[in-house]
Amino acid sequence: MTTLKGPAQRLTVIVGESDTVEHHPLYTEIVHRAHAAGLIGASVFRGIEGFGASSRVHTTRILSLAENLPVSVIIVDTAERIQAFLPDLEEIVADGLVLVEDVQVVHHAGQALE
Repeated sequence: MTTLKGPAQRLTVIVGESDTVEHHPLYTEIVHRAHAAGLIGASVFRGIEGFGASSRVHTTRILSLAENLPVSVIIVDTAERIQAFLPDLEEIVADGLVLVEDVQVVHHAGQALE
């Protein structure tokens, strides 16, 4: 198991829940490509309300607007590995927001696979 501590980068990709690539959810494709690229990990978070470039508010509170809620994919790894992964995102993220931030990893631990 690889662990990370110290300087790193956080990659945040915010897309719509209904965005797809090759008939798969875009967020799923991002996670699978990150895994294939050997990045340390990825997490997907579903938003309950938001708006983006379209200025249309999507919310879980109104059934008719509950489609295409915001989804964030968060990946933290070394700067070199994050930067190397960005071209993969450019291929598949047509609409959305891609952010890269410098972060400090204080604690990273997990269970080893047996």
